[in-house]
Amino acid sequence: MKRLLFMFAVAALALPATALAKGPSEASITGPGLSKAIKITGPESDGSPMMNLAEAAGFFPAAFGQTPDPMTYTRPKGNLGPKYSIDYVVPGPDGGNDTLHQDLYPYAKPSAWTHMAAGQPIFDMTTHGGWFTDSRLKGILVARGLPQAPPTTSSKDTSSASFFSTGKIGLLVLVLFGIGAAAVLTRRHLRGTAT
Repeated sequence: MKRLLFMFAVAALALPATALAKGPSEASITGPGLSKAIKITGPESDGSPMMNLAEAAGFFPAAFGQTPDPMTYTRPKGNLGPKYSIDYVVPGPDGGNDTLHQDLYPYAKPSAWTHMAAGQPIFDMTTHGGWFTDSRLKGILVARGLPQAPPTTSSKDTSSASFFSTGKIGLLVLVLFGIGAAAVLTRRHLRGTAT
């Protein structure tokens, strides 16, 4: 009987910390094609923008673990598209805030993927981590300002990376070789006429 009472007492003491260990109060999404971060804030209540994002991004199982576990622990195969970031502010039970980072691949096919690294500190524990997918996530982000399609590189890009990637380096080498050959022939011709 004493053992049972002891277990109830331990559970009662643990309950307030668990009850206060809620989800994020703010999320900031950054990445290619965004001129400014997409901010989602609000209460953690069913149907709120913050809760919809947290659920579709797999925040809860990635941060705290869940049974059954919906996470995947190997990177999905194929091209996931451009990588974005979600940085969460999570109010803690002690009145402080924790910050968690999650990678976001909104344009992956057939649906968006997120990845949270294991071992990030949150409250008095660390994140569970893993990969998560949900078909609702991209739509939630597009409604908040994410472009419908992934950004593309401008055709007016004149950077050296664009120059070299288009194969124009070969043309440049050919032109320089031609100029060099012309200079050598001209010099030989001038030497021949001078003697």
